[in-house]
Amino acid sequence: MPVSEVDSQEDDLGPIERALEQLFRLNASRKVLNRRAAAAGVVISPPGFQLLRRIPEDEGVQIGELARLTDMDPAATGRQVAQLVEDGLVTREKASDDRRAVIVRITPRGAEVGRSLGLVSERHMSDVLSGWSGHDRRCLAELLPRLVEGLRTVAYRPDVAADTARQAQSA
Repeated sequence: MPVSEVDSQEDDLGPIERALEQLFRLNASRKVLNRRAAAAGVVISPPGFQLLRRIPEDEGVQIGELARLTDMDPAATGRQVAQLVEDGLVTREKASDDRRAVIVRITPRGAEVGRSLGLVSERHMSDVLSGWSGHDRRCLAELLPRLVEGLRTVAYRPDVAADTARQAQSA
């Protein structure tokens, strides 16, 4: 690859990284979730919303798997599930094949809340992307999952130059 092409690719990384940071902050914002929940006419915590979206309506899911699916700490997942149970959005029950495992299932009220939040989110995304061309929307739909998978699976590399400098200073 020509040097100028490598430089160009590296020049793109800063703006991409900053835009992703803004996107992640926006997605994690309690204000944003509260506005979405208010538009749907519901009250739910950000982690509760995230968990509710990942529970299959027809079969439920084990708490450990739910923690993995949402990249949440298992203990935090357990606390959030307890709140969702208290709110009547999910139930917990022992698995029939492994009494140690706990299965979380969505209640009819939880399914209704999930659908309301999903509809509000879909309408919002439709409004946000309304000025985008079909081609741009298809590109985003193709590239975004690829980016998410890479962020999830590619390991961070250490800064070898900084490590070398620190070792030289300590020698």
